[in-house]
Amino acid sequence: MNTLTRTSVRTLAAVGSLALLVPAGAEAAAPAASTVTIEADGTDLFGEVDSPRDRCEKNREVVVYKQIGSRGGGNDRRFASDTTDDDGDWNTGNTGTEGRFYAKVKKTDRCKADVSPTIRATR
Repeated sequence: MNTLTRTSVRTLAAVGSLALLVPAGAEAAAPAASTVTIEADGTDLFGEVDSPRDRCEKNREVVVYKQIGSRGGGNDRRFASDTTDDDGDWNTGNTGTEGRFYAKVKKTDRCKADVSPTIRATR
């Protein structure tokens, strides 16, 4: 074998062995969309996290914020939280508090974040 052929064979072997180190489907690991909803039945706050990826619905922490003034004005208060069940449902129970509320779900390595619209809870 001449020098050029030996170098080409070594290069191809090195590239081939590096390809084995990349897990299959690594390019498909982009974060999936997530949607969080919030509803009120009196002062009971509940909702759902929905996603095309099952693992983005289960066991996600949902944080409920009480809106003070205009939304995102820096004075909104963390009010309650819950963790979603296997179906993506969450529920704070009866808070006994009226007002305007919205829910947030944080991003994870495989799931995108989302913020719900604001709703009003009344007795």
